[in-house]
Amino acid sequence: MAPRPLALLNARLVDPASGQDAPGALLVKNGKIAEVVFGGELGSLSDDIETLDARGAMLAPGLIDLRVKTGEPGAEPKETLKSAALAAAAGGVTSIVVQPDTSPVVDDPSVVDFILRRARDIELVHVYPAGAATKGLAGERMAEIGLMRDAGCVYVTDADHPIVNSKVFRRLLAYARSFGVLVAHRPADPWLSAGAAATEGELAGRMGLPSVPPIAEKIMLERDLALVELTGGRLLVDQITTACALESLARGKARGLDVTATTSINHLSFNEVDIGDYRTFCKVDPPLRGEDDRQAVIEALASGLIDIVVSAHAPAPAEDKRLPYDEAAPGAVGLQTLLPALLGFHHEGRIPLIDLMRTVTSRPAELLGLPAGRLAKGAPADLVLCDLNAPMIVDLADLKSKSKNSPFDGRRLQGVVRMTLVDGRVVYQAD
Repeated sequence: MAPRPLALLNARLVDPASGQDAPGALLVKNGKIAEVVFGGELGSLSDDIETLDARGAMLAPGLIDLRVKTGEPGAEPKETLKSAALAAAAGGVTSIVVQPDTSPVVDDPSVVDFILRRARDIELVHVYPAGAATKGLAGERMAEIGLMRDAGCVYVTDADHPIVNSKVFRRLLAYARSFGVLVAHRPADPWLSAGAAATEGELAGRMGLPSVPPIAEKIMLERDLALVELTGGRLLVDQITTACALESLARGKARGLDVTATTSINHLSFNEVDIGDYRTFCKVDPPLRGEDDRQAVIEALASGLIDIVVSAHAPAPAEDKRLPYDEAAPGAVGLQTLLPALLGFHHEGRIPLIDLMRTVTSRPAELLGLPAGRLAKGAPADLVLCDLNAPMIVDLADLKSKSKNSPFDGRRLQGVVRMTLVDGRVVYQAD
């Protein structure tokens, strides 16, 4: 049964796709945006339309998160597609791209189909699978890229595993180009970063942690950009986190290469000092960087050099985190905290609100060719209503994820999701 038409009144409409940020109202019918009015109100409404006074809260397109790990299939105690979808809905995220490093690996059309069927059964947020770039994520033989694309995968990647063999990566870029498929790749020199738990420097030395120099990111990115130039392929840089790599990215974009870059909310919000007394919730991959690198990443986001922000949602249960720091599993859950953490840069006056929202709505939608990510008549009614000024303290007990490994635990943030809609259905509403 289709939900009743819903009119959202007295809202602050933020639509990065059109550049509009103004008071207004929006009408939802049959899962679509039926009418949107910037700077005004809807006309007379029939009795069958439910109304909601937004009280000046921000109404924006639902967030699109391009990098989400789950444990399904194969490690469901860590996270299921359903628990990830619940966390996404509570965080205002209406579309997630799940990574292929599951068991079995998503390197076959049948596994893509399994994920899509499970998502349809759950019926919460949109779930899009990313396919493996190589069979078994081994970096040796290309996976069935064309067949997986036809089955519904939105890009290919080996997730946290850099593809070392340059000949394989060249073939991958060229082959993917022939199918119009985007390739995502983690820029990390595998030999320099092997076994690293922190970023090389005075802090890692003092704490006795195995570390990786920031240049490892630049080395691999330079190779990737050279191969993109050679093949004409499309590259998504999977989490750029260092100032030296940003220099390479800027040169690549200046040469007109088809390159898009992401960074994670973790690397925008934390630096290596947050590790503190071996706090494993702050162990992520790539590792947290120095403050100079963090500031460089924020500036690159503000300038548009970095295109997209991801949660880098990577659940890890307590038994994988309650270990010595260098042995603990990397990763942090982030679906529920992505939006309020991102809004911090708006509240600080660092980045305009509409520019911040663009990195998690219209830009990822354009990259993947999705119809969402905009407030426009006929667009899917994937929406988030967020009280920008409402304070919150992150409490692990409130997280919907099965795993609770959040580095934001106890942190004060500003911005509370009041309601999330997917295809016009209310999938989350705050108490």
